[in-house]
Amino acid sequence: MLGVDIGTTSTKAVLYRETGEIIAQGNHGYDLYTPDVSTAEQDPEEIYLAVRLTIKRVMEESAIDKEDLSFISFSSAMHSLIAIDEQHQAITPCITWADNRSAGWAKKIKQEMNGHEIYRKTGTPIHPMSPLSKITWIQNERPEIAEKAKKYIGIKEYVFYQLFGEYVVDHSIASATGMMNLEELSWDEEALQVAGINKDQLSSLVPTTKILTGCDETVAKEMGITSNTKFIIGASDGVLSNIGVNAIKDGEVAITIGTSGAIRTVIPKPRTDQKGRIFCYALTEDHWVIGGPVNNGGMVLRWIRDELAASEVETAKRLNVDPYEVLTTIASKVSPGSNGLLFHPFLAGERAPLWNSDVRGSFIGLTLNHKKEHMVRAALEGVIFNLYSVFLALVEVMDVPVKSIKATGGFSRSELWRQMMADIFDQDVIVPKSYESSCLGACMLGLYAEEKIDSFDVVEDLIGHTHAHEPNEANVEAYRELMPIFIRIARALESEYEQIAVYQQKSIDNK
Repeated sequence: MLGVDIGTTSTKAVLYRETGEIIAQGNHGYDLYTPDVSTAEQDPEEIYLAVRLTIKRVMEESAIDKEDLSFISFSSAMHSLIAIDEQHQAITPCITWADNRSAGWAKKIKQEMNGHEIYRKTGTPIHPMSPLSKITWIQNERPEIAEKAKKYIGIKEYVFYQLFGEYVVDHSIASATGMMNLEELSWDEEALQVAGINKDQLSSLVPTTKILTGCDETVAKEMGITSNTKFIIGASDGVLSNIGVNAIKDGEVAITIGTSGAIRTVIPKPRTDQKGRIFCYALTEDHWVIGGPVNNGGMVLRWIRDELAASEVETAKRLNVDPYEVLTTIASKVSPGSNGLLFHPFLAGERAPLWNSDVRGSFIGLTLNHKKEHMVRAALEGVIFNLYSVFLALVEVMDVPVKSIKATGGFSRSELWRQMMADIFDQDVIVPKSYESSCLGACMLGLYAEEKIDSFDVVEDLIGHTHAHEPNEANVEAYRELMPIFIRIARALESEYEQIAVYQQKSIDNK
């Protein structure tokens, strides 16, 4: 079984036996075009080519008989948008989740167009990342595109159209557009009205377990598969990685910190948050994933390394070790709570829990007694504090107590950061063995679609763990005192953040 993950930086594919053993894997990267601070686009053809090449490479490397391939199942990044014309040609690049040009319209939808109620029905917080905001912006401000746009689709739909000549979107990717009614599993009339489009301009909705066959013969031959190979449409990367890290039972929470971060748990029915802090996305009709993405994860430590730690980077070079190791070593010499120094890690605006692209980062509580190591530790703590504030929203919506946290991503290599998470969350933290979790999740969904398994619990037998941490009670006490202060400050500064953002934008415009 072949799991394919169409990511923001590359497409990955992993070929597994049905026992979970990896036979072969490959990936093919592509560029993200960011000509200015608000734009983040990709070339859809480049990504489609990467999908074909990655599948081809894995099939060649494995040398399996193509008749032995049970299925190919897909995972994909969320929130992408491509406008398509009458001739089925893309008339925009692939506008990614990171594109911020619809920020003004996101604010308008939230404040003037019943945005909160639309969120309650569709599960995607109103934010520039969502296709709802992007389409509204195009329809109102880019008439030259809007007039020609026959369809608005995401990158997975683009790939499937090239392979099968059909515009189909799975419930999982659709639930991340801000336009699918979660209860009815149909396009939401009010959301479409706000966007200024009709449902014929969107793809047909299908379950994540939908199986397609009859792939374009020339393309199938090129990829080294048969044209009647089963393609399972699959779901989004976030919800599938919950399966892939074995965080699918009641009370199991998955936390990922890479460049950005996310926190998610699985519930049996769709549910949204009265305060609009978390998303709700489909996995299957009986599995829904709630949680929140944060913009500021490992990128915060990278900023500290690049801007504040020249001497530590030099030391690391001389010792031939990773600079991050030097940084976490100096941070470990500081007591939990960094002597009352708080860092709000909003260097790239923020999604959950604030959903505000205007928020800005800050150190608060600085005194003459604070040294660089306090600042490094406060930055690490700030990333976890922010995730914990999303966790609090999650716990309010969950019906069961949290039993364990499965932590993955680049941060899990740091013992200090892992222990910090256990202490701030006051929960056991387990680090599953490293797999391409979205690819594995896609394959588990494929087995489920083929009715070879009747639950996702089998993944437990495939995944062990590398580290486990219990909370340290003394550290828990220190963090418990600081956490409410961290949250109150971020909320209190909302209008100041907005004014700073306006001032910064003016400076950019005047250059």
